[in-house]
Amino acid sequence: MTSLTVTAPLAATRPAAVAPPVFGPRIIIGLVGVLLAVLVSGLNEMVTKVALADIRGALAIGYDEGTWLVASYTATSVAAMAFAPWCSVTFSLRRFTLYAISVFTLLGALSPFAPNYESLLVLRTLQGLAGGALPPMLMTVALRFLPANVKLYGLAGYALTATFGPGLGTPLAGLWTEYVGWQWTFWQIIVPCLIALLAVSYGLPQDPLRLERLKHFNWRGLLLGFPAICLLVIGVLQGNRLDWLESSLICGLLGGGLLLMVLFLINEWSQPIPFFKMQMLGVRNLSFALLTLAGVLVVLLAVIIIPSAYLAQVQGYRPIQTAPITLLAALPQLIALPLVAALCNLRWVDCRWVLGIGLSMLALSCIGGSMLTSTWIRDDFYALQWLQIFGQPMAVLPLLMLATGSISPMEGPFASAWFNTVKGLSAVLATGVIEALTTSRLHFHSTMLVDNLGNSPLADSDSAGLAHRLHEQAVVLTSSDLYLCMAGVALALILLIFWLPTRVYPPRAPT
Repeated sequence: MTSLTVTAPLAATRPAAVAPPVFGPRIIIGLVGVLLAVLVSGLNEMVTKVALADIRGALAIGYDEGTWLVASYTATSVAAMAFAPWCSVTFSLRRFTLYAISVFTLLGALSPFAPNYESLLVLRTLQGLAGGALPPMLMTVALRFLPANVKLYGLAGYALTATFGPGLGTPLAGLWTEYVGWQWTFWQIIVPCLIALLAVSYGLPQDPLRLERLKHFNWRGLLLGFPAICLLVIGVLQGNRLDWLESSLICGLLGGGLLLMVLFLINEWSQPIPFFKMQMLGVRNLSFALLTLAGVLVVLLAVIIIPSAYLAQVQGYRPIQTAPITLLAALPQLIALPLVAALCNLRWVDCRWVLGIGLSMLALSCIGGSMLTSTWIRDDFYALQWLQIFGQPMAVLPLLMLATGSISPMEGPFASAWFNTVKGLSAVLATGVIEALTTSRLHFHSTMLVDNLGNSPLADSDSAGLAHRLHEQAVVLTSSDLYLCMAGVALALILLIFWLPTRVYPPRAPT
């Protein structure tokens, strides 16, 4: 038991005494159902983002309007991650999960029928709220219902949302838009979610309602925290388009969001039943895991975005043509993650070394990617993706082990709120950082290339073709710079391992 065990004021967060569920096939089915719903929730966001150009064309909406569809969905999704664990304890894990999946599915089915842009924006905003409530449920189920010797395998299932799910976004977007219809970028969730509903309703035990917790509801925290997260997310996602601090709207969004976030965190410190238990940041391994997770997600998102953007802009690839690259790293995760979990479940294996090796493989992959030229095609990226197959799970699963191995079981919902909210905010921050770096380096290289060209005779001949070639070369140089930046992030995270985390052992290592 750590020094941060639940104190008397938090006694109201403890569930009523019920017989613990017996681990067996039924619990496994319930866990798989939650995992399926969470993966579909992530895919829904990724696919619609990749296929946004086709969706805008079909609905006759502009680029700016399309960005708000993405930003509004993401904002409510991340905000929901912060408050869903409290709701699952109050209304019961099974009941809350079923309602979230049902609402998420219904809104997805209705989205293509939206009569106008405003209606679609409302549907997407509400669907983000329902979809964001699902990832914390997966971690909660894994921590609560799985016996100690298989808990790491449950966490490996959660890690699929960071390694396996994002890699399917581009292939599915290409499949629907090229061969079926843009409506299926919304409808793809229906069948998997119906299966998830059946699995969850059958597999997860029903806890009693704990409506007495509503008497101590943290209204101030909700009124401060929810808009704070939404403002920050929208500000980051719209920042690059509106030129960041040159825009009064972005200044207002980021400034207001930061102010509300500070007030929210101050409020959480003294609440008897908080959404975030601030004292948990005193757990050294949890703080390290949250910090490192942010950096890892930046790298994982970059290694998807960089080759896709390069192939689209330089080689003219459509999403369906880029799909094999992402699939090469994504599909093997179904095997790689259980293998990494089995490795970390051995008592003599220090998960910090596993983390270091995983980050080294990511860094090596990025260093290799920095050598790309304008002649690279899809096949040239395959070698880099092979390093990602084990690099990604070895960088993510040890973080989950470090984050959950140093807290008491009663703090599971608080850990889930911390981990999922940081994960959601980090993914948004990664998008903003990559977009800002891309714009900055693209402008720099374009200017340098034009300056170097000077008064060359080439400048007077075929100016349109020359401008195209200059843009292609600027994209190549920018992609190389981004890869080097990501390699630097991975190497910096390796250095943190030597002085921040302490060793944790598997919950009950097999003999």
